[in-house]
Amino acid sequence: MNSYSPFKGKTGVKRVLNATQYSIDGFKAAFQNEAAFRQIVLINIVLIPISCFLNVSRAEHAIMVAVCLFALIVELFNSAIEAVVDRVSLDKHPLSKNAKDMGSAAQFVALSIIFFTWLIILWP
Repeated sequence: MNSYSPFKGKTGVKRVLNATQYSIDGFKAAFQNEAAFRQIVLINIVLIPISCFLNVSRAEHAIMVAVCLFALIVELFNSAIEAVVDRVSLDKHPLSKNAKDMGSAAQFVALSIIFFTWLIILWP
């Protein structure tokens, strides 16, 4: 048993099942509470199927899908950072602003990666 946290005692299949449920709960929370997450999901719903019909190599297709999914990952982290900052305090503080702004900047970079990756692959 892990002495640091009472929540870390599960092992084996039980741990995998618990982790799967926590992940599903995380997706639900992000989708229900975060407009930005829903927007990134919509981008993925549009771009990933489009990528299936493009005349690109399998590697290029995989990269196009991966960068789209990467933006979802970044948005999940960004939303988690925002939730923790808000949980600590809703007071305006320069460090809270920095944390939220950096999360937003990370998402801007992720969306830029989608744009430039697709542009480079599809540019004639």
